[in-house]
This record gives sequence, structure tokens and C-alpha cells, in this order.
Amino acid sequence: MTVRRILKFSALVVLAVAIFGAGWLTGRLGLGAAMNPASLPDLERQFTERMRDVTLVGSFTVAGREDRTPRADRYEISGVSKVGENQWRFDAGMSCCGVKGTIPVVVPMQWVGDTPMIMMTDTNLPGLGTFSVRVFFYGDRYAGTWQHGQVGGHMSGRIEKHAASD
Repeated sequence: MTVRRILKFSALVVLAVAIFGAGWLTGRLGLGAAMNPASLPDLERQFTERMRDVTLVGSFTVAGREDRTPRADRYEISGVSKVGENQWRFDAGMSCCGVKGTIPVVVPMQWVGDTPMIMMTDTNLPGLGTFSVRVFFYGDRYAGTWQHGQVGGHMSGRIEKHAASD
């Protein structure tokens, strides 16, 4: 009888830890926590609209390899949502860093005047690794620097809106 109680109690503890863990992970990734765009200040609302169904098309360099041609890269962005104070979720299609598919990436973003800038220093992105990044968006362009471990460089390109499907 005592063994049964212990097993039931243990199962309840495991279930509680699993529920807590799932809640923590959901909060950490910013899943389901998007703020209503209508409640955002004009610049932030315009940014969410501008970044809906776009592709960042550009290139990146690797420091120490400046003699090589910059490598092409692209990021499919289905949307961007503000999920907290200076926290933004990019729903990004990626084929980089061992990840292929669309994933929600929550990053710290600051506004410098009318310019949004991703500002990460030694930030761990689950499943991707630790990055230090400064990337700004202005009009139909983006540019910045990136660091991933011992490797870093520059990146830049244009923001292309997807054609409306009929």
C-alpha cells in the first residue's frame, strides 16, 4: 500500500515538473505571447506589418576571410511579433546552423530613433547556440555584425515582400 502511494506521488511530481517545464519553455520561446499589433506604438506596428511575409536576401562575410566572396544567405520571415519589453519573436524559416524549417526565434530588439536593431550579446538561442549580434532594419534593407563562438563577420541585404498569392 505504501509503495503505491509513493508511486502515485512520484507520478504527480513528475507530471507537475513536466507541466512547469513546458510552461517555462513556452514563455522562454515567446510562443503564444504576442502583443496585439493595434496596441503597439506606430513605429512598432509599422515594423510588424513591414516584416510580414518577407524574405531577407543578402550575404555575409567571415572575419579573416575577407579575400573570399561573401556567401549568400536568406531568411524567410512569416511574421514578427512583440512578445515583451524589448523582446521580439521572428517566425523565421532557416537553413543554417544545423536548423532547417520555420522556428520562432525570440531576440532582444531596441529602437534607435526610427530604426529597430537586434542587440544580442552572448545570447543563447535554443537549438542554435550562442550569438552576439547587432543588426538594424531600415526601409527595405538590413545590415549588421554577427558573432557565433570564434566565428563572426558582417551581414547585409534587402527585405523583399512576398508576392500576394491569388
